[in-house]
Amino acid sequence: MEKGFRKILIASVVGSAVEWFDYFLYGTVAALIFNQLFFVTEDPAFGTLYAFATFSLAFFIRPLGGIIFSHIGDKIGRKRTLVLTLSLMGLSTFLMGVLPTYEMIGIWAPVLLILLRLVQGLGLGGEWGGALLLAVEYAPKEKRGLFGSVPQMGVTIGMLMGTIALSAMTLLSDDAFVVWGWRIPFLLSSLLVIFGLWIRKGIEETPSFQKTRQKGNIPKLPIAQTLKYHWREVLIATGAKVVETAPFYIFGTFIVSYGTQNLSFTETSTLNAVTVGTIVTTILMPVMGSLSDKIGRKKLYVSGTILMILYAFPYFWLIHQESVVLLFIATIIGLGIIWAPITSVLGTMFSEIFSANVRYTGISLGYQIGAAAAGGTAPLVATALLIQFNNSYIPVAVYIIFTAVVSLVAIWTVKDKRHQELDQDETAATLETK
Repeated sequence: MEKGFRKILIASVVGSAVEWFDYFLYGTVAALIFNQLFFVTEDPAFGTLYAFATFSLAFFIRPLGGIIFSHIGDKIGRKRTLVLTLSLMGLSTFLMGVLPTYEMIGIWAPVLLILLRLVQGLGLGGEWGGALLLAVEYAPKEKRGLFGSVPQMGVTIGMLMGTIALSAMTLLSDDAFVVWGWRIPFLLSSLLVIFGLWIRKGIEETPSFQKTRQKGNIPKLPIAQTLKYHWREVLIATGAKVVETAPFYIFGTFIVSYGTQNLSFTETSTLNAVTVGTIVTTILMPVMGSLSDKIGRKKLYVSGTILMILYAFPYFWLIHQESVVLLFIATIIGLGIIWAPITSVLGTMFSEIFSANVRYTGISLGYQIGAAAAGGTAPLVATALLIQFNNSYIPVAVYIIFTAVVSLVAIWTVKDKRHQELDQDETAATLETK
């Protein structure tokens, strides 16, 4: 792979990984610690429910972050926007690591935590679209699926770093982990942010954006033009995101509290299972992205979604055997194998249905609305269903199936565009002259 392309891909995946390390760190700690230190209640189940509610809050603010930063991205460029989002995300996560607990400052502890969580959501709302377009808009047409899968790897790499960090911290005594151990990964995130900003130094704007700017085709208000002329595409992207996000948070976040509180698994075993599943899907992502360049995005996406429907009940049956081996197998199949083809092609598929002058806004809006509707709410919905139905997993399995059906309906009219140009006829030449 040419040196220029390699640098672009590293820049896209590193920033995304740093963002998601911060984000998943919150989700995992919410399941383990925040219900004890920030949301103190007599019933631990409701403490967990409140902690997951704050996890979902950031997902509802993500569309606003997507609108704000995609406006900047479509107006002044992808690169500058990515610097802003990464800095915002890193600062909020670092401050979480030094935040006083409920015992120290009372009600202000959860209030401040929620405010920082909302700032996280704003940053992530704008980061994903820029990281994706940095890769896709530089990609040769015949490798667009492969390039588009690379920033998606940042999601799982970030989650992997977060779970490894917390797994290491859980080796501490329970008292040490609760008092200070959980804070260490939050504080270390500042080093990752510095590295992410450094690696993006020197990256120029994408060829698609440069062409749009040269033609004077930059819209005054990208969000208005997107909603006026591309509202159908936004709905498609929103619906397609549902099955990519809800089951992921069931397999990767909800299982941490469910496995330890409702089943007999330890925190370490559940975190390790998620870690292994994440490694598997990270390895498979570029494979699936490259495969989509050959057979098409939609075919791969539909195959993964149908498998998700078929796997919903077997997943819970496997983990209810309360065997650590079966827990690992269940997580590897769901999070590692079935989810991989869905998420690998999602970003590229979104990019191919929007025009260049509103592409940042269009993909961010659809992605973040879908994430708000089905992603952050997934652990909350699953926990609420358990409380409502006496800890039965059947409604949670039905919920997974429902998300898959919604997404299949959403992409019904999507056409294969992998052979069409993405407004970047001179991509190769642009990189060669740098």
